[in-house]
This record gives sequence, C-alpha cells and structure tokens, in this order.
Amino acid sequence: MSSVTVIFLLAFAAQGHVEEVAHSADAHDSMDVDVDELMNKVVAKLASRALNAFALPDTDLDESTIGKAGQLALSPSRATSAVLPGVAPANPHGIVGARPSVKVMASMKLDKLRTDLELDSKNWRKPQIIPSVLPADWAAMGQCVKDLEAAGVDRIQFDVMDGNFVPNLTFGPEMIAACRKYCNTPFETQLMVTNYNSDVMLEEYVKATKGPNGEPGVVIVHVEACVHLHRTLAKIRDLGGSPSVALNPHTPMEMVKNVLNMVDHVLVMTVNPGFGGQAYIPTMLSKISELRAAIVAGGYDVDIEVDGGVKADWTLSQCAAAGANCFIAGSGMFAYPTLKEGCDALRKIAEDAQAGNVLPPPS
Repeated sequence: MSSVTVIFLLAFAAQGHVEEVAHSADAHDSMDVDVDELMNKVVAKLASRALNAFALPDTDLDESTIGKAGQLALSPSRATSAVLPGVAPANPHGIVGARPSVKVMASMKLDKLRTDLELDSKNWRKPQIIPSVLPADWAAMGQCVKDLEAAGVDRIQFDVMDGNFVPNLTFGPEMIAACRKYCNTPFETQLMVTNYNSDVMLEEYVKATKGPNGEPGVVIVHVEACVHLHRTLAKIRDLGGSPSVALNPHTPMEMVKNVLNMVDHVLVMTVNPGFGGQAYIPTMLSKISELRAAIVAGGYDVDIEVDGGVKADWTLSQCAAAGANCFIAGSGMFAYPTLKEGCDALRKIAEDAQAGNVLPPPS
C-alpha cells in the first residue's frame, strides 16, 4: 500500500468520524463544538503520521502509523462509541442532518488535501531508457553506440565484469573510452567487480565514462563489493563522476539508506548480475517501493534504476508503478527490428505506467 493510498484512506475515515461528531453535536445543543477545527486537527494528525511512515512495512501501519485515533476512525463500531475531550458521545440513534456549513467546509478541506496528494503522487521523475551493450556486436561497438544515439536513448550502459565478483568477463575502461568519439550520448558504467578492482582502477573508469566535454558520467559500484562504500562514492564525485550504487536481488534496501545523500542513482538489480537474457525477478518491486519512499521522505534528488529481464511489457510497467524511472534493457531492446522501435516501446510503457495505465503481471 502506497503512502498516498494510506493518507486517502485516513482522510476519508476522518471525514466520516467528524461527521458523526457533528451529528452528535446537533443532538446536544448545549455543546459548543468547533467541528471545522476538529476536522483540521484529525486530518492533519493522521496525514502527518502517514507521511512519516513512508518506509514502514504495511504490517506496521495499523499500530505504529495510524495510532489510536486512526484506528477509531477506521472502525465504525469503535468510532461511534468514542468520546473525545469536550465532545459528547456519537449519537446512538443515528440522527442525521449535520449542519450544512460544517459539511461543506469539511468537504472543501478534504478536497484540497486529496488534490495536493494527487499532484504529489504524479510528481514522477522523467523516464529514461538506458540500453546495455552486452547484446551488441562487440567487434563494431563504435557503430553500435552511434546507432543507439540515433534511436533516442538517454544513456548507454557498459557492464564491466571481472570474472570474480560475477562469473563473466567483459571489457575495461579502454573500450569504453574508445566508444566516446562515436557519439555524444551520456555513458554509464556498472562496475560488477571486486573491491580491489574498483579501488585500483576507479579513476580510469570515471575518466572513460565522462561526456565529450568532460561532463560527469554515471559510475555505479555494487554495495556488496565495496568495503568502504562512503569512501568509494566520495572518490567518484571528487574525480568528476556521478556516484551511484547498485543492489543485488538478495540485498535489502537498508544497505544504501545511509548513502542516499551521496548518490545520484540507485540501481535495483532485478536479476543476479553476470549474464544477459535472464528472467526478471518480480519480488524486487517491494524493494523499489521502499527505496522510493526513503528517497521522497529524505528529499533526495536520486533516480531509481532497474536492470535485468526488463522488457516493454508488464515487467517495466510494474517497476515504473513502484517508483523506478530509469530502465536498463539489453536483449529487451535489441530484440526489436530496429533500436528506435525498441527504445520507443520501452518509453511508452514507462510513460503509460506513470499515467496510471499499469500492466498486470501474467496470471
């Protein structure tokens, strides 16, 4: 359940609870109840608690987030018997006809709250399509990156594998640097290498990944491979790169929580790294949602990337709905008749998902 959904539920519950109080106040003319003020307090308190619970798992919402007031509001039987300070008990006979002014003002406040939340929920980060060159013809890599640029991609990813951190061997910084003269599209290097390799060759990778005019290129290190993650990320920034971090499927989101202020991107691997063409792991969606919640709660300027088995179907759609906005595709893009068709198909699925048209997983 998303934070926005939680707040919607609480707001609607608060409206029902306050209307009951209004009915009760009408039935007790001696009571001097400022229902509109009460409405403000109930909605504000519940919304505040929900907003502060972005990173809590759903099972914690009832007691840790909603609190007793929210539990009362969500339970009609308990709400009708609740006694708030200075307010008479809810009308046991179900008298209707609350004051119109109270209903209108309360409704206006809830409408504004809903509108604000809807705008916030639609504040998506721009989708970015980032092809991996693993499926490319390595003997013609220069032409490949030139063709990818013509297809309209946002970045081009180079998967660096050392045969130790992952059971595969690809290429080094020299090949990445050689591709730079063929296009102006930003590069992204994912270092699937041991801590020793990244420490010793980090400067070369940062330099090879830079743009044609020295613009920072995205350099991604794996949290599992870095003994001193803060130091490595800080070094990438100092060398003129864009520091980013990746998480293997088994690694919890909490492993990067304390470096979100240092990175520009967090990559959630949706397959185990090492080979292209693997099957997407759908259980990564909760990690993406938790990560997005932590980024929003902290006010960080961080993109969420996903990599592995992502295609222009429900896999990408579900990831986009969970909060990812950067989509790395290898075989999922190169499989199309043209690279432009692949790029356009991937982008459309992402944009549709952000617009609310989310494709369901296969039954």
